[in-house]
Amino acid sequence: MTDGPDGVDAAAPVQYGLGPFSIREVALGGVWLVAFVVSFFPVYHGSGSVWSSGIDWVLTIGAPTIAVFLLALRRLSPQGIRRVGSLGIDQFASVTFTVSALIWLGILWSSFVTLFDQRLFYGTWVIWVEFIVMLAGVLLTVFAPLFPTIGDDFRHRPEVPAHRFASPARPVVARPRTPRPAPAEVPAATASAPPADGTDAIVDPGERDDLAAASLSETTVIDTAEVADAAPSASQAFWALAPEERPIVDDAGATLFHIGPTAWALVIDDLGDRFVVRHEDGRIGYLTDVSGVMRG
Repeated sequence: MTDGPDGVDAAAPVQYGLGPFSIREVALGGVWLVAFVVSFFPVYHGSGSVWSSGIDWVLTIGAPTIAVFLLALRRLSPQGIRRVGSLGIDQFASVTFTVSALIWLGILWSSFVTLFDQRLFYGTWVIWVEFIVMLAGVLLTVFAPLFPTIGDDFRHRPEVPAHRFASPARPVVARPRTPRPAPAEVPAATASAPPADGTDAIVDPGERDDLAAASLSETTVIDTAEVADAAPSASQAFWALAPEERPIVDDAGATLFHIGPTAWALVIDDLGDRFVVRHEDGRIGYLTDVSGVMRG
């Protein structure tokens, strides 16, 4: 998990350098030294250096300076700083020199814009030198593995697990949406049964509603009393949605009606291993298979 020389491949060929530093690190230090010295000269005609232009120095020369310092610290103090956030020291150096080169390129481009508009090139030779040396820093960091000599600094390195920020991203799926229960609708009362003699009877609509309500109330009271005697419970009514069509049975096990995944059913009591379910027409029975039932 570190960028230091902890896990060294004994079978790898010897890498020669200057003292504790590799050829690439020495070259990168020389590039930085030129950029650091030149940064104290005026960037524009009649203006000061980059150090006197607000915080422009942070990305133009400050960040590369920190990167070179960390590269040196890694060699001189193996137990020192190994990472900058989720970036290794070499990755951080690649980022800083790339950003600095782009900023100096932007300053150079702005100077050419003023040259075309006002026939005057405001930039000094500092811009050219800084852009060239920072571009050399990009070659020594980002593209260094492509070169035969300085690329040896990256070959035969031990493989280590990636930082958690640098690991592949986890797949993301949409959160499942729970359907809302449909509001229960009380069906219109049906006509009363014909009389025993087979003749048709005409029932007043108000009387028919009273008869249906009385029948529904009586059935509810009787069934509810049987359930209370069998297993008293203080649970509240709730909506339930079965994953497939399941029967609702009475005390004798006879099927009264079915509930399924297309509509929510009203559960008036939870007996643990079974639910007491009420139909829209007032019939009440037991759901004996409660596995996978979704509560609403």
